[in-house]
Amino acid sequence: MDEEQPQPTRAPALSTGPAPAWVDAYLERIGATRPARADASALRALQLRHLLTVPFENLSIHLGQDIVLEEEKLVDKIVTEGRGGFCYELNGAFAGLLRELGFRVTLLQARVFGDGGRLGIPYDHVALRVETDDGTGPWLADVGFGDHAVHPLALDARTEQDDPCGVFRFRAAPQGDLDLLRGGSRQFRLDLRPRVLADFRAGAWYHRTSPDSHFTRSVVCSRRTEDGRVTIRGRTLITTTHGERYETELSTDADVLAAYRDHFGLEPASPPAVRPVMTA
Repeated sequence: MDEEQPQPTRAPALSTGPAPAWVDAYLERIGATRPARADASALRALQLRHLLTVPFENLSIHLGQDIVLEEEKLVDKIVTEGRGGFCYELNGAFAGLLRELGFRVTLLQARVFGDGGRLGIPYDHVALRVETDDGTGPWLADVGFGDHAVHPLALDARTEQDDPCGVFRFRAAPQGDLDLLRGGSRQFRLDLRPRVLADFRAGAWYHRTSPDSHFTRSVVCSRRTEDGRVTIRGRTLITTTHGERYETELSTDADVLAAYRDHFGLEPASPPAVRPVMTA
């Protein structure tokens, strides 16, 4: 029997008043200027700036910090604390910024393909359907999937889409879903029904508590760079430059803390380490 799915929930209404003060602070955090209009070019620039400045990281899971899926809390973590997060946090906050800038944004849930093509849990990942005011799109925007498309992807297109990170394509899947492929390999299965942040609480709880979640099994902090990617995984610094990968073992706690500071602007009190997960 198929697992029962929650009924779709309505996306939040667009903001109609003046933009709150945090919008300018958010734009400053990612090194972006306020766009003159909410068009595809602006969306493309905002996504790139977000990927270059805000890390994909799961440090909160291993530092014993709470993860609250409320827009205000997520924005505060990124803007005030200068942190990153994993998909629910990054795309949840980015959705709020885009809405305040005039884009029409809908949260979509996805299930990630794992080893052997096995689908992950429902609400495994959150991505954004974004409509612009220039008649293009709709677009799939995503700043929370780690090493992924740099630019928004045309959601209605079924042909190959070139991106600095590879060739992407959407393919029809059962029950009206879409599979996103990268270089012919399936990345995740996208459900096109609108969701809200609260719908993802169970998925976020699973990924920060389950021994079966890859987030509880390793500590990772990663972001896009102008010519590749920089990542700390455990006590290993991994840099990719023009397709060439280099690994440096961080042998001392001081080395680990310096790498977090120098590459991500983060200053944890001690090197994050995998916390034991309680099992039943």
